[in-house]
Amino acid sequence: MQAARPYLAAFASRFLLMLQYRAAALAGFATQCWWGGIKVMIYAAFFAAAPAAAAASPMSLAQVITYTWLAQALLALTPWNADPDVALAVRTGAVAYDRLRPVDTYALWYVRGAAWMASRAVPRAALMLVAAGFILPLIGLSDWAWRPPPTLAAAAAFALSLPLALALSSAFLMIVNVVVAATLTDRGANVLFNSLIIVLSGNLLPLALYPDWARTALFLQPFAGMMDIPLRLYVGELSGASAWAGLALQVFWTVVFVAIGRWGLTRVMTRLEVQGG
Repeated sequence: MQAARPYLAAFASRFLLMLQYRAAALAGFATQCWWGGIKVMIYAAFFAAAPAAAAASPMSLAQVITYTWLAQALLALTPWNADPDVALAVRTGAVAYDRLRPVDTYALWYVRGAAWMASRAVPRAALMLVAAGFILPLIGLSDWAWRPPPTLAAAAAFALSLPLALALSSAFLMIVNVVVAATLTDRGANVLFNSLIIVLSGNLLPLALYPDWARTALFLQPFAGMMDIPLRLYVGELSGASAWAGLALQVFWTVVFVAIGRWGLTRVMTRLEVQGG
């Protein structure tokens, strides 16, 4: 525990600092409500207009709607942008201070990145739950509302999968940070990974709704564990052996990304030159 104290302190300080940005949380919530509402209406129209396709779908309309609200609520848990603190440190040369600290640079950046994503997701998810989970049913839109997990097993699986999703996202965020440190800018990394994450994580469309021939590959690829797997566990679309497989994939890809990130950071830091004074 003594060795973990600096990293726990770094996580707590970044988390509490980011919670102060209430206007950003409200703006993000409003934006995600807007897009969530548009997507829910599109899904409702599709299921109503194509009953044959809806009957063959692996997810019901109610599951897709709940998935959509959850995806909007937890959007900040996906690493679709580099950590702005790391990008700033690389541009200004302040990265040298992190190299001089008596802690592991990778672990320090990892926990800071995890706190950055979690702190943005928590207030937005809470506001989204109130709006989509409680207010919509009260105004007569219960068919379009965020529904609770269908079973206790689904709730337990989601509770286990969500921190694994944060761990996986943080591990991939570190790879993005390594690219930023190597290229000295976050512009290219943000453009490259943004679209990739949004499509392959299930944020754009639940991965279970893709064609049959693509579903297995999409389930096995690493980005599914950042959003699609936890959300499908929540709505009950993944259960039994499939649920355990999803959790195992999250752990596996986290370990792989941590190994790649550590290797990449070591190589970049041995060649990094800081100029100025």
